[in-house]
Amino acid sequence: MLSRRRLLAAAALPAARALAVPFAQFPLGVTTDEIDDDVLTAIKMLKEFGVKWAEIRNIYGKYNTAQPKAKIHELRSLLDEHAIRVNVLGTGFFKVPLPDDTPAGRTALDAQWTLLDGAIDRAQILGTNKIRIFGFTYPAGERPAATAYPRITELLREASRRTKAKSKGIRLCIENVGQSYIWSGEQAGRLLKEIKEDNIGLTWDPNNAAETGEQSFPDGYRHLDPARIYHVHLRDFRKATNGKVEWCAVGEGTMDNLGQLRALRKDGANSSYTLETHWKSPQGKAHATRTSLTALIKVIEAV
Repeated sequence: MLSRRRLLAAAALPAARALAVPFAQFPLGVTTDEIDDDVLTAIKMLKEFGVKWAEIRNIYGKYNTAQPKAKIHELRSLLDEHAIRVNVLGTGFFKVPLPDDTPAGRTALDAQWTLLDGAIDRAQILGTNKIRIFGFTYPAGERPAATAYPRITELLREASRRTKAKSKGIRLCIENVGQSYIWSGEQAGRLLKEIKEDNIGLTWDPNNAAETGEQSFPDGYRHLDPARIYHVHLRDFRKATNGKVEWCAVGEGTMDNLGQLRALRKDGANSSYTLETHWKSPQGKAHATRTSLTALIKVIEAV
């Protein structure tokens, strides 16, 4: 039986604390090439921190989709040997200018469909059901044309159909990213309201959204359906003297990672997570990831 004092103390805890889980049970991964392009080197750091997940993007100097399948099978064996699982496969699918409906545009689009097919194959080899994709790009200095969104919606729906035809269970996770038609939380939320397919959702990156001037959490996040957030990228940012967003070590910027994580858990988002620090430390990217990972784990333990 709990004493009255202990019951009163438990009742006084903030409600968010009831959502806390031990870090060992939190589905956090790290983008391996932000430690090192050599996967074994990256794995050693993951194991040092007790991280059991990895986001695979570049390996051995190339995008995973540019590596032969034999190399991907070798990677799977290496990950299995060290009990590391892949939470999402990072690809460059649809991170290209929106193709026109012309012969040249259709040729460019065919190359993207080939890329998607290869990504599905690699995701299946690596045992993940999530593929990070994008929503097309527009030139720097321009604004996204409102007339482009119906075509983007159509092409993303086509990607959904092709994915379902080739594989059961694979989910496409659109990342909101700079110079993309899906950059802010508001843009991501609006797009996903138009796409009802249940195998398309979001890789939510609140730091990228902040580059638009949006207060990504809580304002941008309010536009999103938590059930459509399949994956989340975590890091930190601050405003430089020129007013632009720059990446920094977790805990040294203005991103409310604690508030964002608490909101995701409270809202029942069944998301996986990746530390993608992007911060370029003078001491190298492994040091940058180590510094941010140390701080991020403390945040997670406070959720």
